[in-house]
Amino acid sequence: MYDNIYQLINEILRGRQLSISGVTRELKDRGIDEHRLVMTGYLRALRDLRILNEVEIPPSKVYSILETEKSDNEDIYSLIGEHIRTVEPSLMISVATYVLSKTLQRPVFKEELIKIGFSPKALADYLSSSNCSLRITDKNPKEYAAGITKIKISQGEPAYELNDVNLDIIKNSNCIFIKIVRSSVDLSGLIPKTKSTAITDFG
Repeated sequence: MYDNIYQLINEILRGRQLSISGVTRELKDRGIDEHRLVMTGYLRALRDLRILNEVEIPPSKVYSILETEKSDNEDIYSLIGEHIRTVEPSLMISVATYVLSKTLQRPVFKEELIKIGFSPKALADYLSSSNCSLRITDKNPKEYAAGITKIKISQGEPAYELNDVNLDIIKNSNCIFIKIVRSSVDLSGLIPKTKSTAITDFG
């Protein structure tokens, strides 16, 4: 089973409902060719997890995204965290910092990177490593911390920004930005059904 199949199914079913054959066909159009029986089991598992809704419309069962109230956890940190796993591990922290700092238009605190999903130890190891691309900002972090009310920033905590932005960071960050937009808005009826998506489409 492909790593990104769950995300693709969410994109395919956003704003509409499809049968197992329909989902399988759309995935094949996007370059993922799974046997119908495999997809049947996968979709029913998502139904059992209350992620998808299953309705019987003879002779088929159709699936749609189960509408739930937006979680308070669905914020910029969880959105970046959801998609940052597609980035090469050595670039994850740099890309996450770039995406968050560009989105919020300010340097980034360690607590924010932890909210994205990086462990304190992973951050500490990275910040002390020779290949770290972050540096402590020259600007006064207290000015930024004073305006942050949604999360707690430790007093005296430094804020970080990228020391050098290379092409790899920009290309991967652009992919994340596009994925966040695609997962945040309803694009049904706007994307050709025959369109296949490759990493070069986000470059």
